[in-house]
Amino acid sequence: MKICVLMKQVASEDSPLSISNNIIDKASLNLVTNEPDSYALEEALLIKEKTNGEVTICTLGPESSQQVIKDGLAKGADKAIHIICDNTETMSSLDIAKIITKKIQNENFDLIFSGLQSNDYGFAQLGIIISELLDYSNACLVMGTEINENKLKIKKELENGWFQWSELKLPASLSIQSGINQPRYATLKGIMSVKNKPVDKIDFSELGLSLNAGYTIDEISIPQKSKQTQMIEGEVDDIVSQLTDILKNKIKVS
Repeated sequence: MKICVLMKQVASEDSPLSISNNIIDKASLNLVTNEPDSYALEEALLIKEKTNGEVTICTLGPESSQQVIKDGLAKGADKAIHIICDNTETMSSLDIAKIITKKIQNENFDLIFSGLQSNDYGFAQLGIIISELLDYSNACLVMGTEINENKLKIKKELENGWFQWSELKLPASLSIQSGINQPRYATLKGIMSVKNKPVDKIDFSELGLSLNAGYTIDEISIPQKSKQTQMIEGEVDDIVSQLTDILKNKIKVS
């Protein structure tokens, strides 16, 4: 069982944001592994242990993304693919999917795992698009997996606390829901083994793709915090009438 796990480096939630000329100052960011991808990696490692499979990490990003790869290899992944790119923030999810697909299409992976979404852009589309480009089966919001004699059963999260078990044909691309498992920590033995595991590095420009995001970013800004206090005075009936109007027409409470 060959499994590819798509992992991404993102800014931590407590990173200070500094913007100048519509560019985020990356030097001020604390960069970490995208949390939903950690659940995807753990699920892949659990399947590897049950099937004697092989797990490959694939990441698209700058040189600093090597830390994401090292963390994944230390936890138990066997090897990694690093597609080097410094300007992913200007790319659409379709562009990103095309780049990754171009690199991995000849690897013949049985499963491709991705976190449900990234904590920075939150497109939640990558796994779906890659499945279309590779003609793989696809499922999203996956909360459980079972593999038996090359058959894949997945547990999908539905609305209002409902779940559904489905059977997919392999190969398949799955978008893993956070909370599906408990991601492990790297062991000392795992950390020491990282230097002996292969990392295939390639610049995305070498793939020879013609990309077009289909849109341009006009402005990047930090949301402005604002608040307004309105005093309501008068007789009780007047106060009730004014308050009802505010809730219904301004705050849009239904």
